[in-house]
Amino acid sequence: MTEFWQGITGFVDDKLGISPGTFSGIVLTVIVLAVYFLLRTILVRLAARRIRDLSRKYIATKTITYLLGIFAVIALLRIWLGGAAGLATYLGLLSAGIAIALQDPLTNLAAWLYIISAKPFAIGDRIHINDRGGDVVDLGLFVFTINEIGNWVDADQSTGRVIRIPNNWVFKHACANYTQGFNFIWNELPVTVTFESNWQEARDILTHVAEQHSAVKSEYAANQIRKAAAKFLILYDKLSPIVWTSVAANGVTLTIRYLCEPRRRRSSTAKMWEEILREFAKRDDIDFAYPTQRFFSNVTEGKPEARAGGPPAGGKGPGIA
Repeated sequence: MTEFWQGITGFVDDKLGISPGTFSGIVLTVIVLAVYFLLRTILVRLAARRIRDLSRKYIATKTITYLLGIFAVIALLRIWLGGAAGLATYLGLLSAGIAIALQDPLTNLAAWLYIISAKPFAIGDRIHINDRGGDVVDLGLFVFTINEIGNWVDADQSTGRVIRIPNNWVFKHACANYTQGFNFIWNELPVTVTFESNWQEARDILTHVAEQHSAVKSEYAANQIRKAAAKFLILYDKLSPIVWTSVAANGVTLTIRYLCEPRRRRSSTAKMWEEILREFAKRDDIDFAYPTQRFFSNVTEGKPEARAGGPPAGGKGPGIA
């Protein structure tokens, strides 16, 4: 076998001008790559057969690819650099240059290690970082990918765009996670009625609507808070919907505050508005408030004629009601 291999390397050296050492490295490189792709294919197929959950299957596939890739790179370095001593010398000579030339990729790689260890977010989480928001659909060594929400679309709905974001954003910008820990968000729905309306009755109607259409039950939310309290200091005294009262320029504003699931913010709001419109239509003593404009005439209203600087007698001047 040795004589056969020496014959092949000698033939390659004579005909192609490739030294035996270089040719051996090329052959071993091909073998390492072939073993890598073969093992990856086999292990990924086994994982696909045994794991039914899509999220776990995705994580398993990524883990297999990364681990086999690391072993393959180590094997290739040993083949071409001649063992641990050569590898250490080579890395020592290139470390300074790599740190400068590959600053962003290295920080992205460090951020990836932070993401998978500290888990500020995971696959499937809804996040908002810098000016971008969306559902995390992929975690890579250098970038993570989100399915964008918001932007020109209202109420945290998907835009249909996929955005790739550098991992090092987690070191540069605050990251808000909609679904980690508590798993719910507080949403508010302001409803303004006129000053002449029966605002107490309107408040009772809105309270009933909020209780009927809130997607989260107090007992379930309380259980989620107890689980989150083991990791985060999240404390809420009141979890049931509530209606707050305030006065605006054109009427009484009744603001519904309630818990909802992050991905059902728009649907819950739409259902509540439909119910509010139906309930208010049944009442003659409740009217929605909106900006209006009033025109008045001193003579027509039986007031003294306007003085100098005011509107002329019998004329009309603008006012706000």
